[in-house]
Parts: sequence; C-alpha cells; structure tokens
Amino acid sequence: MGGNLTAGGPPGGPDTVGTRPGAAPRPAGTPKAVGIVWALLVLNTLGSAGAKTVIPLPRSLIQVVTMGALVAAFVLALVLNRRLRVRPSAFLSLLTLLLVTSVISSARLESGFGALFRCTRLALFVGTLWLLSRWWDDGATFVRHHVRTYFAVLGSVAAGLVVSPGAALPDLYGGRLVGALWPLTPPQIGQYAAVIVGLTVLLVLGRRTDRAGAAVVIVPSLVLLALTHTRTATLGMFLGLALAIGSLLLTSAAARRFFTWAVLCAAVAAVALGSVLEAWFLRGQSQENFSSLTGRAKVWDALLAAPRSTSEQLFGVGLGDKSFGGLPIDNSWLAVYNEQGLIGIALVAALLLVLGGVALLRPPSLPRACAIFLISYCAIASYTEAGLGDASPYLLHLALAAALLATPAAATPVPAPEVPRRRVPRRAQRSEVT
Repeated sequence: MGGNLTAGGPPGGPDTVGTRPGAAPRPAGTPKAVGIVWALLVLNTLGSAGAKTVIPLPRSLIQVVTMGALVAAFVLALVLNRRLRVRPSAFLSLLTLLLVTSVISSARLESGFGALFRCTRLALFVGTLWLLSRWWDDGATFVRHHVRTYFAVLGSVAAGLVVSPGAALPDLYGGRLVGALWPLTPPQIGQYAAVIVGLTVLLVLGRRTDRAGAAVVIVPSLVLLALTHTRTATLGMFLGLALAIGSLLLTSAAARRFFTWAVLCAAVAAVALGSVLEAWFLRGQSQENFSSLTGRAKVWDALLAAPRSTSEQLFGVGLGDKSFGGLPIDNSWLAVYNEQGLIGIALVAALLLVLGGVALLRPPSLPRACAIFLISYCAIASYTEAGLGDASPYLLHLALAAALLATPAAATPVPAPEVPRRRVPRRAQRSEVT
C-alpha cells in the first residue's frame, strides 16, 4: 500500500477519504492505535475453517488466535477511550438489539454452550465498535485501515500461491484459490479482493490517491479475485461500483469519464470474450447444479420446511455455525432466521435500511459513494453468504459505512454552465446622458 492511501485533506474535514503526498496530516485526536484495533477486528473475523494449509494449523490454535485478537481489540479500545465517550449511532443501537435477541435465543441452549460463547464474541465485537465510534467523524482513517488490512490478508494469500501452488489451488475446491498459509476459502478471498478494489477505485475517482499507488492494490487484487471464481463477489463489486459511481455522476467529471469507459470496455469484453467469461462464470458446473446455486437451494428448502415452535420462529435457536443439517446455509437472511428468528431478520433489515436511507439523504460526496458501495455489496452478497447476524467481515464493512456517514459531508457544488456573453452594439454602449 505504501503511503498513498492515507487520510488527508483539511484537518477534520468530513469530505476527506484519502490524500495525496504532501497533504495535511491526519486530524488530531484520532490515535494511531485505532488502526491496530481495526486490524485485530479483521483478524478475528477471518474464521478458523477453510482449506488445508502448507503448515497444518490446529483449529483450536486458530480459534485461540482469533478470539485473543478480539479480546485484545476490546482492551486496547477501552484503553484508548477510558472515559467511555461514544457517538450516538442508530446502526450500533440496532446491532446491540440484535445482540440482545441473540442472548435470548441462545440462553435456551438449543445450540449448546457454543451459542453462549458466540454471544460473548458478538458482545465484545459490538462493544469494541461502540468504543471506536468516538472517532467516526474521521471516516477517512477507517477507510485507510480497512483497505490496508485486507490488502495485507491478500498478501498472505499471494505468498501462499507462490510458496505452494498445489495447496493454494487444490482439486478439492475445483482449482479455486484458497489460503495456503492461513485457512481461507475462495468466497472469503473473493470478498476481500472485491471490497478493496471497489474502495480504491472510488479513491482514485475522488483524487484521494495517485494512480500508481492504486494500481499496486487493484491489479493483484483483481488477479486473486479471478482465481477464486467467486461469482457473488464479482457481481457485488460491479453492481456496488455502478451505484456508487452513479451517485457521483452529477458532481464529478472523473466519475463520468470512468463510467463511460467502463461501459464501453464491458461491451467490448462481452463480445470478444463472451465464451471465456461464460466458462469462468459457470465454473464447469452442470445446468442443474448452477440453477440450484451449487446445492444451496436444497438446504434452504429443508430449513424452511423444518417444524418450529412460536418462540423459535420469533427468536431462533441461538447462535451457531451457520449450518443446517450439517450443511452450510450460505444465506444471511436464512441463517439469521434459523439462529435469531423473525425478530433478528427485522433488525438486520433495519440495519441496511437505516444506512441506505442516511446515504440517500446525504449530498453527493466521496464518503457517501464509498458508503453506498459497501452497503450495496453487503446487500447483494447476503443472498449467497452468511454473516450479517454475527461478528463477521460484513458487519465490519457496514460499520465502515456507518463511520463514513457519521458526519454529513459538504456537497460538492455542481459546476454551473458558462453563459455566452452577448455582444453589445456600440450605439447601446454610449451613455444616454450627454
């Protein structure tokens, strides 16, 4: 990443998401250790299940590392914010209500004592976000930490690909890219790559980073995304960028040029590389397998058909491992319904609606565009990925969006068209008073 994607602009300015070399320093009052806390939260959400690594890592050891990272993040955030000053946040209030719902559903122990452990994890996760909310008026700092931390994670994936190509592209996953040094699945890698590519593109359009520094992030991330063959992440990235850039079209000439070139390139690629793109998209699957979303639809139907009591319908069965009948649910809404019930679904829907509504009410700006991208991506990915109801990267993405929307940004003025000057006849220029 280097020093290109750093917070900049006028100190404390709400419209700053990055900087150029030689720009003003980061606003005073935001501790540098906030970046460490954010990186520890990212480490906690990497998970402990995935492909086999080059050096076998016991799952218990990975869980100790990830949970230890969360405890360390909470303690460090508490040290940084000893006076417990927090920013009022509808997003975090709804997330706290979701935590309460999770505790109520998990207290019955239908999912075992592991549900209470997951509630404790979610409580520490939400508590850390509350402590960090004090500095959310400087959303630029969190964008920088988000991009850099996930780019470091992708760096470990690339290193694993170089060290052991066979382990990084195993036959078990159909030759899709996995984490060979840390157990990461193809959807995880695809998600991280898509999010940082989208954010970096927006930073370039907003002239908050130089093109050379952005290329160092975008090019390798796109290569890793292509190697994962992750359709959800790819569609989420393109659709999220389309919505985010669309919000800048009236105020940014760079956004208009980029959008025009993107449409032209997409049309050419669809004609010239149609068969290649279709093969990449299908991943060698049969039509039946593709139509059932790689078997997901069968799990969804079984989950919806399972008998449930009234309390289970309202509150769910408690936090679990996002599976049903031993198979992954791979849908945030159904996972929330299974674990936190209809009340959980209502709270998660409210999270997205509140963030989306606030983003629509904000005047056009780069922070607003970044928030729209993150909200859109999470909403799209929720169809085939679980995580909106528990501590996960998706909640971190939404927390970043909330930070970007914490302080209303000043609208970028729309340039007024130049009015042609009329030529005044000489006779009219003479004074009538002689």
